Amino acid sequence: MEDLNSNPYHEVFTRQKANQFKIGNSTYKERIKKLDALKTALEVNYKQKIREAMYADFKKPFLETDLTEIYPVLTEIKFAKNNLKSWMKDQKVDTPLALLGASSYIVYEPKGVCLIISPWNFPINLTFGPLVSAIAAGNTVIIKPSEMTPNASKVMADIVKDLFQDDEVALFEGEVEVSENLLKLPFNHIFFTGSPQVGKIVMKAASKHLTSVTLELGGKSPTIIDDSANLEKAVEKLIFGKFTNAGQTCIAPDYVLLQDTLEEKFKSLFKEKIKTFYTDNAEASESYCRIVNAKHFERLTGYIEEAKHNTSTIVSGGASNSSDHFIEPTLVFDAPEDSKLMQDEIFGPILPVKTFTSLQEPVDYINSKEKPLALYIYSKSSKNIDFIISNTRAGSGCVNHNLLQFLNHNLPFGGSNNSGIGKSHGFFGFEAFSNKRAMMKQHTMGATDLLTPPYTNFKQKLIDLTLKWF
Repeated sequence: MEDLNSNPYHEVFTRQKANQFKIGNSTYKERIKKLDALKTALEVNYKQKIREAMYADFKKPFLETDLTEIYPVLTEIKFAKNNLKSWMKDQKVDTPLALLGASSYIVYEPKGVCLIISPWNFPINLTFGPLVSAIAAGNTVIIKPSEMTPNASKVMADIVKDLFQDDEVALFEGEVEVSENLLKLPFNHIFFTGSPQVGKIVMKAASKHLTSVTLELGGKSPTIIDDSANLEKAVEKLIFGKFTNAGQTCIAPDYVLLQDTLEEKFKSLFKEKIKTFYTDNAEASESYCRIVNAKHFERLTGYIEEAKHNTSTIVSGGASNSSDHFIEPTLVFDAPEDSKLMQDEIFGPILPVKTFTSLQEPVDYINSKEKPLALYIYSKSSKNIDFIISNTRAGSGCVNHNLLQFLNHNLPFGGSNNSGIGKSHGFFGFEAFSNKRAMMKQHTMGATDLLTPPYTNFKQKLIDLTLKWF
């Protein structure tokens, strides 16, 4: 058995474990005070530093950072503040008549010491969003952000150090070995956002301590466009969803399944609208960010090179610049099924399109693959929309838009099976970091008190009545 005392993070873990009941017994006002401090840090004290860090990591435009990094966390904080008092209350539930004399309720208690492992693509959003839920639920937390966005990680480390003692919230920067050492510790809950491949590693490590997990993963999220859709609006929204963050978004449309009668009009509209968004030269556009590093740049340009040498048709885009990790928004038709574009999660600014004749075809195609994190439908036909939803499975989705489901904190966010385990956001995030503790309180003598040994004929008659009527 491994000696945990030799683990470089064991000391902080131990302090958090010793402090968990103090934090867990904090009032909703005390928790709101911490959320307010985080809110001030994000929208005032560190806002410009966050913008500059995101630009340094992958040239993310300031406006896009405000919209996709800072805004979602601020709305998560606001939603939690408005609802936390009611979330923390004991939840009364009915008690069966057979247990007459007792009352029943659910206590939402903190899980304890939690680990948040966050990704590089939206580092601020996907680190501090789960942290809001963990604080609201009364946990202590250790955070491991991605090493791929070091500037964002440094700003987050400064924020955490500024706002919290490390026996409540601590953040450790570093390479993959930091995560490996942290995963050896017996956390009460792990919240991981990343790829399904790494999610399996996290789940395996968690199983050694029977640690509960929330896994926000990914996969190939499809978009279906039928012939009843407003195609111009669909293309505009599709471009927004696919090329925001240069496609490095877990719920971005990964590929399109398009009614075959729309093919030529779709191609024309795409070429027109992509110039509206990013001008004739996306590389010079101040609204388009870059690929995070050389490794991912090479992976994505490899997809484009493969498309140039197989039966694919590159309808638009395809250019790149290795010195800047720039890849042009790229539209590809007719990619072979065995190509990497159609097998791998793309996670970049390349959009493959397949056409279909009947609506059963895209449904069958989607169901032949792992369950996606999101599924998008563009249609005016209620019949078609209902058919797709009823005959497919996905973690979330939108009709006639994409990505926006992430911003509604009344909705649970998360995947299913290969695309994730568990839900987050709003109450669902609070619930993920809480244990629903079942409680009963006996007030007076109940029927069950009459059924203790020694068993008699009279007691048999009582249990017969209970089996029949209660």
